[in-house]
Amino acid sequence: MSYASFETKEQASARALLVPLCLFMGALLGFPTLINLWYSFSDVSFQNMIGSFVGIDNYVAAVTNPKMWQALRFSLQFAVICTTIEVGAALILVFILHPLLVKRPWMTAILMLPMMVSPALMGVMYRLILNEFTGAVPVYLEMMGYAVNFLGRGNIYKTVVAIEVLQWTPFAFLILLTARQTVSYELEEAAAVDGATGFRSTFHILLPMMKPALVIVLFVRFIDSFRVFDHIYVLTGGGPGNLTTSISIYIYKLFFVQNTLGEAVAVSILLLLMSLTLIVVAMRLVVRRS
Repeated sequence: MSYASFETKEQASARALLVPLCLFMGALLGFPTLINLWYSFSDVSFQNMIGSFVGIDNYVAAVTNPKMWQALRFSLQFAVICTTIEVGAALILVFILHPLLVKRPWMTAILMLPMMVSPALMGVMYRLILNEFTGAVPVYLEMMGYAVNFLGRGNIYKTVVAIEVLQWTPFAFLILLTARQTVSYELEEAAAVDGATGFRSTFHILLPMMKPALVIVLFVRFIDSFRVFDHIYVLTGGGPGNLTTSISIYIYKLFFVQNTLGEAVAVSILLLLMSLTLIVVAMRLVVRRS
């Protein structure tokens, strides 16, 4: 038996083993995908779950609605700002706290506490704490002569960004701390002998070694911040007006509040196509650089 025939049989066996998985994924994802495609081309609603064919009317309504672009712009801005602050703060904390956490690793668990709280519960908690009339923080600030309405139109954007950053910076910190701990002590010693200390060691040794983890945490946090829903919906409901309406909240309102299921699904499909396009472009750029 030649090596080529053996390899061919191995490949055939591998493909045969993949068949059940492919069938399962096809059944799991194929049917919902077909149903949603039909919904996006129909006037389906909760009163009429079958609906009738309306062509591309839902897609036209979606792209011509300025509220969708406003929600998309908010989600993109929110994701970029939150991801930048979270990863930047996490990097600084890693370099400052790493020597301490090596000696006292149990302190890492304390730093992880904010991310263990449900985002919806976080929204309820801050809605009570920051309430203009009964919240503890505004009341004490007013006693000191500072009247601040954290949930008002002028401050609500900063408030939702701050809550997101406070909750999810520990996640970025954990990933980057793990990457920092994988850098061998011998490598740092060798760099120190060659004169690379302080900032030179950080920028020329540590950051390049941590680059894969840094890219992953940037990607994960951007996606998670872009699809934000829980704490903003609980805290503001997307208001005041549409000021904090993310694309996820916008789709939710189309589906459950306005009862325009077809348009909601059309927006979801358009968002999926845009996301896939960005992912393909990003992957090609990474491959070219590699």
